[in-house]
Amino acid sequence: MAERSTAAVDVADTSGEKPLTAQAGQATNDGAEAESVTGTDQDTARTGDQPAAVADTKPPELHSGHKLARRYRLEECVTRLDGFSSWRAVDEKLRRAVGVHILPADHPRARPVLSAARSAALLGDPRFVQVLDAVEENDLVYVVHEWLPDATELTAVLAGGPLEPHDAYQLVSQVSQAMAAAHREGLSHLRLNPGSVLRTESGQYRIRGLAVMAALRGITSEHPQRTDTEAIGALLYAALTQRWPYESDAYGLSGLPKDVGMIPPDQVRAGVHRGLSELAMRALVNDGATASRQEPACTTPEELAKAVTAIPRIRPPEPSFASPPPYQRTGFQQGAYGQPPSRNGGATVRAGAVPTPPPPLQSRTGRALKWCVSGLLIAALGLGSWQLADTLLQGEGQDNQESTQPESGKQKKPAPKPITIDSATEFSPLSGSPVGGRQSPASNAVDGDPGTAWITGQFRGWANFGNLSSRADGSGIVVDLGSVKDVSEVQASMYRAGHTAEVLAADPDTSNPTTLSAFPKRLSKLEKAGSTLSVKLDKPVKTRYLLVHITELPSDGSGDGYRGGISEIKVSG
Repeated sequence: MAERSTAAVDVADTSGEKPLTAQAGQATNDGAEAESVTGTDQDTARTGDQPAAVADTKPPELHSGHKLARRYRLEECVTRLDGFSSWRAVDEKLRRAVGVHILPADHPRARPVLSAARSAALLGDPRFVQVLDAVEENDLVYVVHEWLPDATELTAVLAGGPLEPHDAYQLVSQVSQAMAAAHREGLSHLRLNPGSVLRTESGQYRIRGLAVMAALRGITSEHPQRTDTEAIGALLYAALTQRWPYESDAYGLSGLPKDVGMIPPDQVRAGVHRGLSELAMRALVNDGATASRQEPACTTPEELAKAVTAIPRIRPPEPSFASPPPYQRTGFQQGAYGQPPSRNGGATVRAGAVPTPPPPLQSRTGRALKWCVSGLLIAALGLGSWQLADTLLQGEGQDNQESTQPESGKQKKPAPKPITIDSATEFSPLSGSPVGGRQSPASNAVDGDPGTAWITGQFRGWANFGNLSSRADGSGIVVDLGSVKDVSEVQASMYRAGHTAEVLAADPDTSNPTTLSAFPKRLSKLEKAGSTLSVKLDKPVKTRYLLVHITELPSDGSGDGYRGGISEIKVSG
C-alpha cells in the first residue's frame, strides 16, 4: 500500500517531462504526474489529441487527515498540479484504501470529470479500475476509485525486460477485449500507456483511468476508437521489444533510432513472435505502417480483438527447475578439522591413518566400576517396584470410595441457554428498499424453520452488492432480543457458503440502531464464512441488539451473479 507505483491513481504520467507547476514538487511515477500541454508524447501528438488549456486554477488547500463526506480520510498527496490533486485515502466505513481526485467546483474541467466518472462507474466491468463514487460537495468535486496494492504498473514490469510471447499475447488480448466492451458503451480512454495498465499477482491486467484520465487532462479526439487501438498497438510493441515505437523516449523506454521509421518488432529484437509482431504493426496505423504481409490495419479495438483470436494459441513457457548444487562435505567430514593450513591455504592431509581408540572400560578398574553400577541399578529397580506396588494397593480402596462422590474441586462451566429472539429486521442504513428489490422477510431468519430464509436479490458483476454507494455499509439482519441479555454464543446458518460476514453488537443503552456505527462491539472478525457463521465468547457481552453484517455475497452459479442470505440465527447466553 505504501508504494505509489502499485496504486490505482488514474491521471497521466509525464513520460519524462517536467511538471507544469512548481507546486507539483517531486511527484513519483504513480500514474498521476503531469502531461505537457504541448503534447510531446508521441502517442498523443501523432493523433492530434492535445490537452485543453486550463486557466490558472489553484488546487484545493487540503492536508493529510482531512475528511470528505465524514468518510474518506486523506492520507498522502501523490499529485498536486494543473488545478487538481490526487490522494491516497482510507474509507473509514469499509476500512479499505481508496484513491481520490479532487478539483474545485469552479474548475473548467470539473463538470467533464464528474460526468466521465459517473459514466465509467455505470460500466461495472472488472477489467477496469472501478470508480466508487463521484460527488460535488462544499465547492469541491471529488472522484473516489479503487486502490490496488497488489498490482504492478506495466512500466515497472517492462523495466525488467520484454515479456514472453504468452504474456504479451495475454496483454493485448485482455486490453483489446476490455476496450472493445467500453467502446460499445460509448466510453473511450484516449490515454492508454504503460502507466495506465496494471498487472495483478494472478496475471490479470486492469486498466485505470477510463474516461476520467482524458477528462482530467482535457484530452479529446475526433477518432477515439482509432486512438485507443493505436495505443494498444504501442503497448504490444513495447512488451515485445522493450522499446517505445516512436523516436522519443517515454515511460522509461528508449525510442526507436531516428530516421529509420517505424520498423516491425521482429526487426528490432531477435526471437520476437512473428504473429504478434505483425499484429502490433496492424494496430499502429500512424504514417501508414502496416504488417509485412500487407494485411488490413485494425482501426477499432473490436477489430484488434478479433485479430488476436485468429492467432494460433501461444502456450506458456515450461517451468524450469534448477538442479540442486552438488553436496559439499565440510572440513570436519573430510578429516581436515583442526589440521594446520598448508602454504596454499588448504588443510594438510595426515600421512598415517588415525589410530582407533581402545574400547572403553576394558581395564581392571573399568570392569569393577561396571559391576558396581550394575548392582546399584538392580537395587534401585527392586526398591522402586516394591514402593509402586504398596502405593497401588493403598490407593485402590480410596479410589472405590472417591468414585461414588462427585469432584468438589472442579466446577464445570454451565452450558449456554438459548435466548428467545423478539424480532428481526433487515439492515439497510443507506437505502430503505430491500436488498436487490426482493421481498423475502427478515423474520424468516429467526422463525426456527431452516427451510425458510432471508434472501437478497441478484447483483451482477460485483460481490459487494453491485458496488452501489447506497449499499456501501453492506447489509444483514438486526436481531432484537427484547431486552438487555448476556450473550455468549451466536450461530447463523447462511443461505450458501462464501459470504464475507461478521457479528457486531450494540451498546446496552442503544435503542433501535439503524447505522453501522451503532454497533461498536465486534464479536467476530470480518472474514469469509462457510455454511455456518459461529461465534463463542469467553466472556458474555451485555446487549439487546445484534447485527449479522454481510459485506460481500457469494456467487449464485450464473457466472457473474451474486446472491446470499441467512437461513437461521440462534443466540445463547
